[in-house]
Amino acid sequence: MDSEHSNQAHWIPMADLMTGLMLVFMLLTAAFMLRVEKTTTLVVKDYETTKKDMQLALQKEFQKDLKQWNAEILGDMTIRFNDPTVLFATGSSDLRPRFKEVLGQFFPRYVALLTSGQFKDAVKEIRIEGHTSAAWTGTTDERTAYFNNMALSQARTRSTLEYLLSLQKVQPKEKWLIQHVTANGLSSSHPISPGDHSAAAQLANQRVEFRIVTNASDKMDLIAQKLQK
Repeated sequence: MDSEHSNQAHWIPMADLMTGLMLVFMLLTAAFMLRVEKTTTLVVKDYETTKKDMQLALQKEFQKDLKQWNAEILGDMTIRFNDPTVLFATGSSDLRPRFKEVLGQFFPRYVALLTSGQFKDAVKEIRIEGHTSAAWTGTTDERTAYFNNMALSQARTRSTLEYLLSLQKVQPKEKWLIQHVTANGLSSSHPISPGDHSAAAQLANQRVEFRIVTNASDKMDLIAQKLQK
């Protein structure tokens, strides 16, 4: 009887100890999760603020020029140049004179804004994206048309980038531009109106876009790495 009572007395403190350890573990876990949630919220809030400020700055800088350029600023800060008759000749990657003129007016101001003290640290990449219609003269095979347009859109964005880097007004920023600006030919993979195969829709799909990628995801990854240590 005494032996049984002794064993019970031994296990009760052990049970209390395990319960205490479990509570400590739960508190630590809750504190960690709260820290992660708080930090993530701050990053998301900072990203949303930066995005809003950048969107407003782009609108303020270019709103008077958009109509004459036949361009628009989308909700995700993308600037889209719409008129294919101004951009390139059919099947060609050579920039038309009018498009060169527009880019000469647009790009130096665009770069000055994005490399300002307010936004420079937030910009991860500036993507020059070339988009085409789904059609290709001389073939009705969708796969062939897709890859022909892929080659064309890549050539067009490359020639656009080459021209932009040749502008005298952006020469002081050349090193930064080489590190941050990329040329991306996307063929017909991102139509403006999916499912609309009308001639007007196909014409509208032929466009050049300047898309800003922020470093918000990099900040999230960095936070995750720090929290794991």
